[in-house]
Amino acid sequence: MSKLNKDVLYLIFEGLQDDSKSLFSCLMVNRLWCQTVVPILWRNPWCYDINYYTKKYLFAIISSYLSDDVKESLTRQGIQLLTVSRQLLLFDYLSFCRSINVYTLNVITSIGSSLSYNKFILQQEFYGIFMKKFPELKYLDMRFIKHQIFYLPEAKLRFESLCELKCDTSIDSSYFHGLAWQCQYIQRLIIDNVDSENDYHGIVKLIKVQKNLKYFEWNDDYDTLYVPGPDQDSYKEILFAIDKKVDTINHLKLDFLFRCPTLYKVLPKFYKLKTLIVNIEPLSEEQLKMCVFRDLEIFRIGYYELKAASIIIENTGGHLKKIFLGSPYELDEYVRNFDDDSLIFIRKVYEKCLSIEYLSLIFPPSKEHFNEFEKLLKICQNLKSLLLAIHINDDVLPEEELLIENEEILKILIRSSPTNLKEIRFICDVEFSLETLEEFLEKWKGRPALSILTSNYIYREKNYKKLINKYKNNGVIKDFICDYFEKIVNMDFKI
Repeated sequence: MSKLNKDVLYLIFEGLQDDSKSLFSCLMVNRLWCQTVVPILWRNPWCYDINYYTKKYLFAIISSYLSDDVKESLTRQGIQLLTVSRQLLLFDYLSFCRSINVYTLNVITSIGSSLSYNKFILQQEFYGIFMKKFPELKYLDMRFIKHQIFYLPEAKLRFESLCELKCDTSIDSSYFHGLAWQCQYIQRLIIDNVDSENDYHGIVKLIKVQKNLKYFEWNDDYDTLYVPGPDQDSYKEILFAIDKKVDTINHLKLDFLFRCPTLYKVLPKFYKLKTLIVNIEPLSEEQLKMCVFRDLEIFRIGYYELKAASIIIENTGGHLKKIFLGSPYELDEYVRNFDDDSLIFIRKVYEKCLSIEYLSLIFPPSKEHFNEFEKLLKICQNLKSLLLAIHINDDVLPEEELLIENEEILKILIRSSPTNLKEIRFICDVEFSLETLEEFLEKWKGRPALSILTSNYIYREKNYKKLINKYKNNGVIKDFICDYFEKIVNMDFKI
């Protein structure tokens, strides 16, 4: 019975692995809970939302694994070690660890010394300990790395098991060549492109040797990259490398800052995709029709590419559960046929995506769009979360008229929302009067508690806060979040 209890506890704590506050609380319940939680916490001790510089116990525990000779040498160097006796430790903590986060480790080692050279030496010693004590290495975030840790003793045994790698393009190619020699079974590869002047040869080599790459993500840093010449195709070699992995890759995210002519040659080949997050602006209508993703479940595209999105949705196999649109803060002037394209997009969703659970919509406040929106709500009964952006693409409407249009949205939601709908996000010009919002919340009674997220700061006013708290207290509102635009759009779903 005790074994069964521990197994059940383990499953529960596994579900809380990203919630450090709850896990730390569970440590204090009893010995069994503590023994079950510690291995989960220490599997990836670098991932929690805490100030690691103030958490000196983590530094002390890692330091305790150093030999006495190394401790003495580091102390003579001027490094302050906060060690505890190994005999006093309740667990062999590092034996549970499966991950390294270079940035967090850099923060922790700064506790020992503020001098760059001393920190470098201390980090090297810590990496050496990790290679000896970790039973395997599953996750590595090597952004900001300065050590070629794959050349350390026993590193090859650890790196052979690497499943997930996060890196950036500022890292010298030699690092990637070293990894390519040892890591050929990476399943998730995430790359931040922060230096377009650096060549991608090492990264390309690393991609080419992978035998089971399932998830590939490329993120351009919009703040650091310069605009290349008009004839450059910055991503060609990267795309040709992942082109060889179409039989294994089923999750693809390409956040390209610059136009990419090679994309149209490569993208249609990824027939196994379950996730597609991409800017497909360079693709023509004919090229888009060649993109047939029958297993697609998650799809994100730029808000200004509604027509392209509709074409891709047309050729999916009915498995789409999540459709997101890029942040539609305002439509650029060059976006044409927005009214027609947004109407077609709504129709394609309710025709082809009966399993949809998370959906972003942007459309103008016309009667035709409202009718199609209501039809979507009636058909898509699995819908759990909805992001709504009502875009006024003509002259700004008078405030009274705009409030009337927004009132119609709430009436539609009351009449036709599926019973599964538990979260609504309102952005752009979506604003409700106090009376309209109260009427909506009153009529929502009897349904599942609703989470509302908005970027409109009017809801921080005293009278709105009073109303919101009233309906929180009686269980109509589960959560009401008013925050800046990007956070509301990109916040992880809580459902």
